[in-house]
Amino acid sequence: MAYSLEQCWHRVPGGTATSAIEIAKTMSVARPDVQLIGVAGRHKSKPELSYRPPINVHQLALRGPALYETSLRLGLPHIEWATGKVDLLHCTSVIPFASRAKMVATVHDLAFLKYPEFFSSRGNSVFRRSLKILLKRAEILLCSSQATLNDCAEYGFASDRLRHVPLGVSAPVISQNAAEVRRRYGLNSDYLLFVGTLEPRKNLTRLVEAIETLGDSAPELVVVGATGWGEIEVSQKIKTKPLSRVKFVGFVAPDELGALYAGASAFCYPSLMEGFGLPILEAMSCGVPVVTSRGSSTQEVAGDAAVLVDPRDTTSIANGITDALKRRDELVELGYNRAAKMTWKNTAIATAAIYDEVVG
Repeated sequence: MAYSLEQCWHRVPGGTATSAIEIAKTMSVARPDVQLIGVAGRHKSKPELSYRPPINVHQLALRGPALYETSLRLGLPHIEWATGKVDLLHCTSVIPFASRAKMVATVHDLAFLKYPEFFSSRGNSVFRRSLKILLKRAEILLCSSQATLNDCAEYGFASDRLRHVPLGVSAPVISQNAAEVRRRYGLNSDYLLFVGTLEPRKNLTRLVEAIETLGDSAPELVVVGATGWGEIEVSQKIKTKPLSRVKFVGFVAPDELGALYAGASAFCYPSLMEGFGLPILEAMSCGVPVVTSRGSSTQEVAGDAAVLVDPRDTTSIANGITDALKRRDELVELGYNRAAKMTWKNTAIATAAIYDEVVG
């Protein structure tokens, strides 16, 4: 089975790379009879350490935007030029590669259709053209949330071509010197945490406004994440607010992220739209109460183990934070139980079952 991994080399690999890597890693144990053949563009260097594929990757002649554009416009290069003949191509993001084989694809969200203003014009164009090709070519779409599956059905995919395949979680490692890690980042003993790419749909501006309404008693907000589309606008809005007590720490390596999760008083994730919401489960697995958005995939992921808020209402977000801090012990226990049910093994087994269905 050919397995696309080009997103591992993106400037911000994000959840699409994380999920593709974890599924490939787990597949070798959960279904050793399934042979995944990685395929990506020809890059001069390896991806960042935390995004290095766990399987061999065969290289196509092009990479990045050039690879995407030729795949979408010309239907070239065929992945078989690098992999040889394959039974199936699994496109692990919405952008399809060209192939003569049957195709399945993972679609995490259709945010580019619902919130086009949150994406660059080029990104919008690439994603929309990709979805049109998947509508014609993909045998089955793997949707990481029921919300995304519903959006794909509304777009025009027949229900028998859609499968809900939830993602899992790998609990971040909490190092023995976690307190020292937090000191190096200049963190206090009491802080709220956000983890994710800095972009408009993450709703950071409203989160900061909500925290400000709580007054001086509210903990500082620590923002962890690489810069993404629209980050300059987001950070400038926040940094120009005189009352803001926000610390941007940028990208944090996985071996240190667990220490930041574990030290937080609450994890705040009132995103406007997510394909899944992996940080929610990461926070729960580290014993942190979670505040996140109701009415979308984040509610699916959180279940009854988080405080759910209206992401467009700063009062609702503020009240949710207060509630989470009061219910800490209860939410921590619920969160542990919730995260334990969401495993990459389940995701890998469900993915392999779809391969079996398509290949026959």
